[in-house]
Amino acid sequence: MTGLPNNHRDFDLPAIPVRHLGCPHFYRFGKDGETEEEFAARLVAEAEAVILDEGPETVAAFIGEPLMGAGGVLPPPKGYWHGIEALCRKYDILLIADEVINGFGRLGSSFGSVHYGFTPDMMVVSKQITSSYMPLAAVIFSDAIYNAIADNSAKIGTFGHGFTGSGHPVATAVGIENLKIIEERDLIGNAARVGSTLQKKLAACADHPLVGEVRGAGLIAGLELVADKATRRPFSAIGKAGALASEAGHENGLIVRAIGDTIALCPPLIITADEVEELVRRLAKTLDQAAERIRSEEIN
Repeated sequence: MTGLPNNHRDFDLPAIPVRHLGCPHFYRFGKDGETEEEFAARLVAEAEAVILDEGPETVAAFIGEPLMGAGGVLPPPKGYWHGIEALCRKYDILLIADEVINGFGRLGSSFGSVHYGFTPDMMVVSKQITSSYMPLAAVIFSDAIYNAIADNSAKIGTFGHGFTGSGHPVATAVGIENLKIIEERDLIGNAARVGSTLQKKLAACADHPLVGEVRGAGLIAGLELVADKATRRPFSAIGKAGALASEAGHENGLIVRAIGDTIALCPPLIITADEVEELVRRLAKTLDQAAERIRSEEIN
């Protein structure tokens, strides 16, 4: 189901019919003179056209990340998720939220769907459910889905699913203890408070000649590097500028991830306001060094 191109390069993927929609990134795909809300409305209209083209009765579910992580740290445009949720209710389509990155506090709220104000039928979670001390993932779903599964299980006499490794007592014990720590230390509240500081401090980086857009929510952020700020022109060789910036960041003791030419930041939920100041200081130094290296290597 993923939209990551490399995941589709082999193995005859996608194995089931999957339709991908337009990317909800206003900075990159919004039209001249179009507001963010108009952009979202256009994407929702395009989604409805796809549903009608396919036939609503053939569409099982809509799945997406509330805020896209590995796609480049892309918050949705205003009104996007409300419009998508309305479409799903209109055409009886399940709404599935990929909360693997968003969930358990990353955006300064319990889940990304809560942050953006929509109610999914299913949520897929992992990572912060144990803070990755142990591998664990879970699928959370509504009563309506549960009842359908339970009724059919009663009908055929078994739950039609394997159980190998599921509900492992060690992994689930770690998950429970981790969730207790998140509550006891108010890490979601910390992510909201310190995340607000982080986003405000990072906004100043938008003035850097290398940065086209600063975006994010809570304790996740992305800085898109561009060859020309005025025209938003990306670098011709995608990924080279990002790699140089990532390299410079690591030399400065700053762990970042280059997603193409977007520099992604995802600090721990225990980060303090003072540590945010230090993060931004190191990031500013990193951007200056990256700009020098990009010029010296004549990347354009």
